[in-house]
Amino acid sequence: MGSEAKEEVAVVFTYGTLKKGFHNHRVLEELMATGEAAFLGRCRTSIKYPLVCGPYRVPFLLDLPGSGRLVSGELYSVTSERALSLLDELEGTSRGHYQRRPIEVVELVDGEEEEEEDGEEGRKRRKTRRAEAYYADGGYAMEMWDKCGRMGHGSYTAEVARGYVKRGDRPPNLSFLHHIRCFLSSSSSS
Repeated sequence: MGSEAKEEVAVVFTYGTLKKGFHNHRVLEELMATGEAAFLGRCRTSIKYPLVCGPYRVPFLLDLPGSGRLVSGELYSVTSERALSLLDELEGTSRGHYQRRPIEVVELVDGEEEEEEDGEEGRKRRKTRRAEAYYADGGYAMEMWDKCGRMGHGSYTAEVARGYVKRGDRPPNLSFLHHIRCFLSSSSSS
């Protein structure tokens, strides 16, 4: 029908507000409408990572492999540098909010439990895939883990996200990095 498969620029693991049903998913919907992204399926990390909420219930995946829980999410193929740049801008990679780095994920089939632990046999038969994820910037990741009591989530759900404040509804006079610093220095974690 004249439509050729576009070359994949990156495979992105989404675990928070970019997932279906959350506020920033609209960005991926727009990219899918222009053919610059495609949904590949549900997945989870192949090993445990901390997934915590910071200021405004914004989710942060911390690059502390082996800590936390298996984290569920969605996998997207990104087929243009422009689309990847838009995602990087949304995630604030040039402003010290997040860093896009490699991660290994396990593809899930419909009806499969997202946090199900695999035994040795399960690991052998599952399809693993290399992707990229937006991790909390390393400059504050350990502080964020400590601030959250070293307790993480297996999935960013509607319940976990309760209280999320959209970017446009946050105080405009401070950068998000400043909000992160204020959150880390406050006496409560909510």
